[in-house]
Amino acid sequence: MRGRDWDDEGGEEGDERPSSGGTHEEERALKELRTVYRQADAAYAPFSCPASGECCQLAKTRRQPWLWWPEWLLLARRHPLPPPRKDGGCPYLDAEGRRCTVYADRPFGCRTFFCERIRGPARQPADTVTTLLVRLERISQRLMPTLTGPRELLDWHAEALSGNGPEEEEP
Repeated sequence: MRGRDWDDEGGEEGDERPSSGGTHEEERALKELRTVYRQADAAYAPFSCPASGECCQLAKTRRQPWLWWPEWLLLARRHPLPPPRKDGGCPYLDAEGRRCTVYADRPFGCRTFFCERIRGPARQPADTVTTLLVRLERISQRLMPTLTGPRELLDWHAEALSGNGPEEEEP
């Protein structure tokens, strides 16, 4: 990885939509987050997924993606807040529960988690994932130093629905 590759100008699908405001530091962090996402996608390019949406059935799998603050901020800024799903699935699934409605902005955990049906090289890119997770933590710590770890997607979602967002520190 290059030293300042988070500052690359290249866009990706969905980048043309403007954000709904925010500080310069937030915009910089979201740009760096998108670069982390592109790098995770590149690391997993040799793999394929059956795209069944099974991993998004959170109540059934009892597994959720864990998001750092910038990941939630990206979702909250660029997508309407959906209601909870009655079936316990990810709230960002389509009505049929099979396709992600925020695919271009899906969290890191959704990009790097695969079920046992993954196809590709014998070994997943664990070293790259670890490096990117450390980078994601640093991005988050710059924006919200009081947040000591990521949180489950449904926790962020429930908090947003209740109107009680996390307290951000003033710069």
